[in-house]
Amino acid sequence: MSFKITIKSSQHAFSSDGDETILEAALREGFDLPYGCRNGACGSCKGKIIEGNVDHGKYDHSALSASEIASGMTLFCCAKPLSDLLVECREVKAARDIQVRILPCRVQKMTLLGKDTMVLNLRLPANERLQFLAGQYIDILMKDGKRRSFSLANAPHDDDLLELHIRNVAGGSFTQHVFTEMKEKDILRFEGPLGTFSLQEDSEKPIILVASGTGFAPIKSMVEHALRIGIERRMTLYWGANALADLYMLDLPAKWAQEHGNFSFIPVLSAPLPEDNWTGRTGFVHQAVMDDFENLANHQVYACGSPIMVQAANRDFTTQRNLPPEEFFSDAFTFSPKQGL
Repeated sequence: MSFKITIKSSQHAFSSDGDETILEAALREGFDLPYGCRNGACGSCKGKIIEGNVDHGKYDHSALSASEIASGMTLFCCAKPLSDLLVECREVKAARDIQVRILPCRVQKMTLLGKDTMVLNLRLPANERLQFLAGQYIDILMKDGKRRSFSLANAPHDDDLLELHIRNVAGGSFTQHVFTEMKEKDILRFEGPLGTFSLQEDSEKPIILVASGTGFAPIKSMVEHALRIGIERRMTLYWGANALADLYMLDLPAKWAQEHGNFSFIPVLSAPLPEDNWTGRTGFVHQAVMDDFENLANHQVYACGSPIMVQAANRDFTTQRNLPPEEFFSDAFTFSPKQGL
């Protein structure tokens, strides 16, 4: 049976579907409510039932007391509607609404894609989940006190495992560790989520996504999130790399384009190898956008990857294609102690 759930302050409404908790229903329909563990242990998702009835489910009594239940409080990650509900809770509207935490994680899986890109899947402790916005990143905390920043490639709704895309950079101490020493089941510590690079969901403008190399990681998170919540705006992804092997998940955006009429994918190679037998677009990835769009005045652009690409895109799109500066959103991978080795 389906029930309608309304958030009092915003009047946002969504429906539960079958046996869903309030939190599961909200996240499924694209409404970001606070959460931490998603199993009734931390209390981060606590909210008030103003009208209606719920089954409180199984939870840790240290996170929700009997007196709180008597006053109408419940844990949205455990509570399931028994009727239509009017609830009172905080909504996550920006990065500042999400708590930044330091957490341990275990290397669950390591997958080498292309010639030099490692996909790491990280599992948090059993009683933890990481809430984040599509496009944000985490800092891996190294034993020597240094940090290495990597974008989250999984979408927020797909948070069983965290996904990082790591390129093998010559001289990078952490990347060398990943490619030569790291093993599955190793333990890491990280801080996050961090950053303000995220999808602006309140706009109706068409979206142009520009990625170079592993800048595809946060773009992947954004696209999967947008498709999940049913965003109907036109999205066009330009993914640039040197050679064909560097487009390490080529089949995935091609699949998105095949399955969703509002999504298009244009791969671009700057230095294809003879063995690539490449017949697609060549040159600089941001120039491909310039060639296809004479006017970007009514668009939003999300760019991620090398600083040179991001800087060139920002300069040329705003000065030559009329893109409003406030509609250019970016995250540059600087390959420094702050970002990405």
